Formats: sequence, structure tokens, C-alpha cells
Amino acid sequence: MSAHLPEIFLALMGLAMLAYVVLDGFDLGVGILLPGADDAEKDTMIASIGPFWDANETWLVLGVGILLVAFPMAHGVILSALYLPVTLMLIALILRGVAFDFRVKARARHKHLWDRAFFAGSALAALAQGFMLGAYILGFDWGVANFAFASFIGVCLLAGYSLLGASWLLIKAEGELQRKAMRWAQLALWLTAIGIAAVSVATPLVSERIFAKWFSLPAFIALLPIPLITGVLLFIADRALRRMRRGLDVAVWQPFACSVGLFVFAFIGLAYSLFPYLVVDRITIYDAASAPGSLWIILFGVAVTLPVILIYSAYTYRVFWGKATALKYG
Repeated sequence: MSAHLPEIFLALMGLAMLAYVVLDGFDLGVGILLPGADDAEKDTMIASIGPFWDANETWLVLGVGILLVAFPMAHGVILSALYLPVTLMLIALILRGVAFDFRVKARARHKHLWDRAFFAGSALAALAQGFMLGAYILGFDWGVANFAFASFIGVCLLAGYSLLGASWLLIKAEGELQRKAMRWAQLALWLTAIGIAAVSVATPLVSERIFAKWFSLPAFIALLPIPLITGVLLFIADRALRRMRRGLDVAVWQPFACSVGLFVFAFIGLAYSLFPYLVVDRITIYDAASAPGSLWIILFGVAVTLPVILIYSAYTYRVFWGKATALKYG
């Protein structure tokens, strides 16, 4: 069992990071879309994520925490290479959290300033996370072309979060805001697809090992469902959005479910490509793992913490499900 502890912690860290991208992704997306709404719609948009956004960020803390305590060597290499974008992301998340609370209590003439701050924090966090993903895939090689690629992935992840946010608003909003969300989702869908394709193409090109994992037989045939299902999800999401814009009867949850599916299958493909490395072709999970005794102690802590987060999150979404109304403090 001890021999498999690094793999268990890798799976737990992957679960936490995927949960963060999907859950905090939609509320970051709502913040990114904020400038396209009028004042009343902005209140509804903020209310749609009000009960969830801070709990969603817990998954980021859990994922980075597991990286720190279970794989300290990799944590040092990754965070050192990404020091600046990580700092920018943290500043953005702080700005976003402050703006969320102050915009509700601010006087009318100051409210638009906090709306801009909330947008800026959301957009900067998304761009920084996408840049980090692009740099990570390329093994932290800071050539000009690689920097441009990482920046492009930042824009694509911003579009991906916008897709999640717009799809979330289809579920939570009504009337004109819901119609705007349909347009936003359609615009973001295909840029998200381009980003997924760019990561999918770049990952095997940076490593002969990854290329062989994907394109040798019989692995190539076994892995075909990943791109095929991704293509089907894109088709279903686009078709649903087009039908909704024509006023046809479509379940409002379809685009959001497809958007989540796109991120899940992109994550599966990336995880398969990278395993067992935490830093591409440099540091494996076995090289970076803490001592088995330490991992057992950490595993006990995660076994207590993870169910609490899951139960709390499920309860929150259960209680606050339904259409959003303007956020107010009594």
C-alpha cells in the first residue's frame, strides 16, 4: 500500500484541481462577463455566485496544499518557475474578494468602481492560470514562442471560464440576461475549443515520451474516445445554444453540462500525457514524494478534510439551487 501512496496523492490533487477549475471557473466566468450587463443584471449575476464563490476557492487551497506537503520537491520547482503569475493570481483573487463584498455596501456613485474591480480580478486570475498552464505544459522553457503560446492559452482559458459562467447564467437567470448569456456562451465556445486543441497538439510535441503514449498502437485506438467525445460535446453544446436562441425548447442545463464535460475530458487527456511526471520529463511523483510515514499522516488529514468539503459544497448547492435574484444585505 505504501508504494502506491504517491499515486493516491496525485489522484487527490488532480481531483481538487479539476473541482477548482470547474467550480471556481464558472464564478470567475460570471465576473469576466460582468461588463456586458446593465446594473440590475449585474446584481443578479453576482447573486448567482454569491453563496458559492468562496467555497469554490477551497479546492485551490486543497490542491496546492497537497502539492506542498506530499510533493515538496515539485512544489518548489513549479512555484519558483511560476512565481510572477502566481503572485498576480493571488492579487487578483484578493481584489475580487474585496470587490464582491464592497460593491453591495458601496454608495451608488462608487458601485461601478467595485464592479470594474471584480471584473479585473476575475479576468486577471483567469489569464494568470491559463498562462501557468501553458508554461507548465512546455516545461517552463521561457523562449519567445513559448511565452506567446502560454499567453494564448491564458486567453483561451479566459474564454473557457466565460463559457462556464455564461452556461451557469442560463440556469440561474431569466429574461434578457439569459438571452445575453446565450450569445456569450456561443462566442466563448469555439475559442475554448481552440484552446483545448492547442494544448492537445502542443503536449505530445514537447516530449517524445508523450508522443509515443498517444500515437503508438494499440494506445492510439484506446484513446480515440477522448477526442471523439470532446467533439460530440462541442456539437451538442453548439446545437443547444443555437436552438435556445431560436426560441426552441432545450433543457437549460445542457450547455453547462457539456462545458463541464469539455474540461473533464481535457483534464483526463492532460493527466494521461503527464503521468507519472509532475514536471514534464524531469520530476516524477515518486522522486518528489514525501517519506511514506509523512504521507500516511497527511492522508489521514485529507481523509477528514475532503468529505467535509464535499458535504458542505453539496449542501450549499442544494440549498441555493434555483433562479437567482438581486443580492442584498439586510
